[in-house]
Amino acid sequence: MQTSYSSSRILLPVRPWFIGFSLSVALLLNFLPTAAWPGVPDWLALVIVFWSVHEPRRVGMGLAFLFGVAMDVADASLLGQHALAYVLVAYGASSLSRRILWFPLAQQALQVFPLLLLVPLVQISVRTMAGADFPGFSYFVGPCLATLLWPVLTFVLLLPQHQPVDRDANRPI
Repeated sequence: MQTSYSSSRILLPVRPWFIGFSLSVALLLNFLPTAAWPGVPDWLALVIVFWSVHEPRRVGMGLAFLFGVAMDVADASLLGQHALAYVLVAYGASSLSRRILWFPLAQQALQVFPLLLLVPLVQISVRTMAGADFPGFSYFVGPCLATLLWPVLTFVLLLPQHQPVDRDANRPI
């Protein structure tokens, strides 16, 4: 179902409200108390990477910065650690977007893994520079799970853009 450059399937244009809705749902998932558990992925980083890969002109560093500041305020963490991490991951995803989209879904997940791993690395670096202790290696389980969720997220977020399979003779597209 994944549309790639070798696919003959044409996607409809993404609606801006759907991008905003998916980012808002990811932000709300990060607000849940379970988001601090080890192994729970950073939903907002995952959705920012997805939209930065698929729609780099609509979701970029500015939007990632705003959502990062919102996460900093919500977590009551060091101001700027989420914002910096999300801006860097949005930049990396948008600059690698054309390359990532050439691969099938499993290989896309492998290409996205370093980007998702960058988020906790930046956050831990900022925290340790401020004097916090290292949280342990269980902090890096979330990006691994997020990488495994990449095909599912791709299917769910691209589903509204798929055209109906049955063709209407009266419709030009």
